[in-house]
Amino acid sequence: MPLPTYRQLTERTDAPAGSSWHLFTDQPERGMANFAGPPQIRRAAGTVVQGSAFNLDYPLDAFDPPMSKARGIPQHRITAKHDQARDDVLDNFHLQASTQIDGLRHRRASGHGFYNGVPDHDISPRSPRLGVQLWAELPLAGRGLLIDVEGLLRDRGTPLHHADGPALTPDLLDDALAEQGCHVESGDLVMVHTGWADWYLTTTPEQRAETRDRRRATGFAQSRAFAAWCWDHRIALMATDTFAVEVLPVLENSDFHHSAPEDNGMMHQELIAKLGLPLGELWNLTALTQDCRATGRWDSLLTVKPLNLTGGVGSPANATALR
Repeated sequence: MPLPTYRQLTERTDAPAGSSWHLFTDQPERGMANFAGPPQIRRAAGTVVQGSAFNLDYPLDAFDPPMSKARGIPQHRITAKHDQARDDVLDNFHLQASTQIDGLRHRRASGHGFYNGVPDHDISPRSPRLGVQLWAELPLAGRGLLIDVEGLLRDRGTPLHHADGPALTPDLLDDALAEQGCHVESGDLVMVHTGWADWYLTTTPEQRAETRDRRRATGFAQSRAFAAWCWDHRIALMATDTFAVEVLPVLENSDFHHSAPEDNGMMHQELIAKLGLPLGELWNLTALTQDCRATGRWDSLLTVKPLNLTGGVGSPANATALR
């Protein structure tokens, strides 16, 4: 039986409106990651023609200090029990302070609960429910499709001014795809290049401090249109080089002020807690984008292997694109 459209999801009465709860029966707690399975991996293998590998992770301490004031960079200590051996340990290791993937524990749907109605008491350390280990035991892999929004707007003569934290719309995704001559296929792992992370890491210390203090970042407008774009294209991942995928501060005209009052209308609960969509943030897409532009090919075999941490809320992405 075909899955409903996003509009039909918003009309559900047997589950939270706008949710995919209980629609995935084989691996229900993997959410939309289920869209990328063996057929998608086999298809993606055909994109490897150059023999090139691209690291999509920034260093763990790249964002120093991190955009989120609740997080810090890890402190690396090297230890030795005698002078012929070395071990090491990370202190203050916040798993979502640099390139990351948000697990389905990361947000709760206000008034409803965690994805698929998993009870709050199961969201605890070492409990497997909705943990990132579900995407480590069966890694996210398939066709990675890069969408170059930054390139599209630059070519139009309207480049992104990241200091202003502009809001993006799903129409830009469709326009960029048309310019690139490609389209989304079911199960794709979508990567959106805006240039934000590269800008943030190379701008002045004063600009970084102001951006962090104001918690201002380029991203997608909080809209049902964006949620519909993700669901109706049946993507398995939405990853960007921005801080939160969605624009910050939250727009005054967010579609979700009523449904996400604790987050002032953020879209995370719609994408994560309701749709079950893996979100990637702060991805390093610069070199991959340059290669895509040079070759005119925008797809790759993408693998995402979170830490195998039972009950993890999020994780470094450990993402690699093969072309």
